[in-house]
Amino acid sequence: MAVGIFDSGLGGLTVYREIRALMPDLPLVYYGDNAHAPYGVRDADDIYDLTCKGAQRLFDAGCDLVILACNTASAAALRRMQENWVPADKRVLGVFVPLIEALTERSWGDNSPPREVDTKHVALFATPSTVASRAFQRELAFRAVGVDVEAQPCGGLVDAIEDGDMILAEALVRSHVDALKRRMPHPQAAILGCTHYPLMAEAFQDALGKDVKVFSQGKIVARSLQDYLQRHPEMRGPGQKSMFLTTGDPQTVSDQATRFLKREIRFQSA
Repeated sequence: MAVGIFDSGLGGLTVYREIRALMPDLPLVYYGDNAHAPYGVRDADDIYDLTCKGAQRLFDAGCDLVILACNTASAAALRRMQENWVPADKRVLGVFVPLIEALTERSWGDNSPPREVDTKHVALFATPSTVASRAFQRELAFRAVGVDVEAQPCGGLVDAIEDGDMILAEALVRSHVDALKRRMPHPQAAILGCTHYPLMAEAFQDALGKDVKVFSQGKIVARSLQDYLQRHPEMRGPGQKSMFLTTGDPQTVSDQATRFLKREIRFQSA
């Protein structure tokens, strides 16, 4: 009954944490491609190849359903994977759609035509690859009309977070928010379009101002997954064991993850 969680590094642990809190008995297999992180500066073909390799490792670990808890992979690889690569008895899902459903106040899986929504001005903070893909705008257009999205590529932020340099990370958040607000002075909502960014949610909120509603993905994706598994119980894979896998050095990644989640996490080689 295991579910796989894929990320290019440690950011997906923010999604893992919320899924674990909501569904404590669900076995989870986490795969971090730390050897090739960050994905945000890679080209689409490279991201696709690496994401397929990681998803296959999770299938091999007994996961029939894999969550791409990496916005860059969701933006650059997911649709191509679903159309050309994912086996008929497996599923790979991204993290954009649950976030957009929350933003547009839709129920999970609501496929009705796009409609007017109250939120008209949205700031998107994401990696350069995610911004370049325009995947968020594409998925939003299927669900809402008349929404202006201003996207800010947040170069360097993932590296600072992974390195544990929170002083640099906070400075980068303020710099990126300032850059976006020069183009969109009064956003109504902000999307933290990378699973690393919830760790800096307070810094984003402070820089944006208290009147801006900030959306991050952990709790939203966890609730969406819970709903999906209730509707599709057959997608609980045969795996029974929770584990953490990495393409990087297991000891180094374990130490970083332990600091990340503030509890002991032990990775093993993928």
